[in-house]
Amino acid sequence: MKRTVATAFAAVVIALPAQAAEVSYRNEIRPLIKAQCAECHGDGAPTLAEFLLDQEKYKKDKFGPRTDSYADLLQLIGWPDSGAFMRRLDDGSNSADKKPGNMYKYLGETDPERAANLKILKAWVGDEGSWNLNRWAKRGDVPAITKEQLDKLKLKY
Repeated sequence: MKRTVATAFAAVVIALPAQAAEVSYRNEIRPLIKAQCAECHGDGAPTLAEFLLDQEKYKKDKFGPRTDSYADLLQLIGWPDSGAFMRRLDDGSNSADKKPGNMYKYLGETDPERAANLKILKAWVGDEGSWNLNRWAKRGDVPAITKEQLDKLKLKY
């Protein structure tokens, strides 16, 4: 992920107002996703459906599913790929093995920047218990998401 001083500064500036007010996609999440994720998950990336049809090709080309719209993000949080957003961006504090998700390192250039950006994302997803790594259907050690967990999602536009 290529970053500039301007995007790093923008991420820090975004973190300040987000802590004082309710976090929304429009005001905090869209700029954060654009600054941190657009290179591989922007408008040139495949939709989730396209990605799932040929994951190896897209991974080889260093593209993941699009995250450049509210609707694209909802697919990676609620359904059909429940918890994918959280599994990929988690800092490891919510996983059994305590390893961060494979995209966590792209949330910022420094540990404090990554932690601040993760805090914003968690606030957007919802209150306590809404940030979970569960899938739509149980797979291996990862349980299925529950209705109660889905009900906790805020995801304010």
